[in-house]
Amino acid sequence: MRPTVLCFSGLDPSGGAGLQADIEAVGQSGAHAAIACTALTIQNSQQVFGFEPTPKDLLLAQANAVVNDLPIRCVKSGMLGTTDNIIALAGFLSEHPDYVYVLDPVLVANSGGSLGHQATLVKAFETLIPYASLITPNTVELRALTGIEDLELATQKLFAMGAQAVLVKGGHEDTPDYIQNRLYISGELISETRCPRLEGEYHGSGCSLASFIAGRLALGDNLKTAVQHAETWLFGVLKRAESPVKNGQKIPKRF
Repeated sequence: MRPTVLCFSGLDPSGGAGLQADIEAVGQSGAHAAIACTALTIQNSQQVFGFEPTPKDLLLAQANAVVNDLPIRCVKSGMLGTTDNIIALAGFLSEHPDYVYVLDPVLVANSGGSLGHQATLVKAFETLIPYASLITPNTVELRALTGIEDLELATQKLFAMGAQAVLVKGGHEDTPDYIQNRLYISGELISETRCPRLEGEYHGSGCSLASFIAGRLALGDNLKTAVQHAETWLFGVLKRAESPVKNGQKIPKRF
């Protein structure tokens, strides 16, 4: 069977982000996606209205049900929603130190809706950071996680907190013509990539990128190669994105 990525993520009824984005992106990478659902959200492609988190015992039961059933090589987390779920995931990872782990530190949806009490989540994320083979914050999340405005200093603080590698996504920065991402490994800048900034906003782009990376890591790519494959794939996916609402957020076309 294909190597499996176990994704901890929430259900997005619109199918643009969350666990459906994970399933589609991991599948497109060539790996298989298993899901431990962290929350039921109330959202569409444009806005988050609320969510109901999965109790931690039920979350862990989902994950443990597939551990001995599927060839899990990588864990990826997106929306976790509560400190209990963050701490539960940290405990799960401590029991499975051989898993590669991609941490997408989701705090707020692109549509602006809160996916948990941010200050509380930020503190809890400190327990997950040392387990992560790669952290994929956008610059808003990076500043929130570290409390530091300067991006270089903020990135280095993540390494001081135990990070192994960080992919800083530049989509929220004021660069009207391009988006620049930076990959750091062990505190060292390994690569910088730029792509043209496409018009509009996209629902689920961060989920898709992190999950495709996780899939490539599960298949055996090294980190730099996995990120390169994922960035190239995502750009094509966003160019083909579909618009459910005129002038609203677009849903990536991952197939």
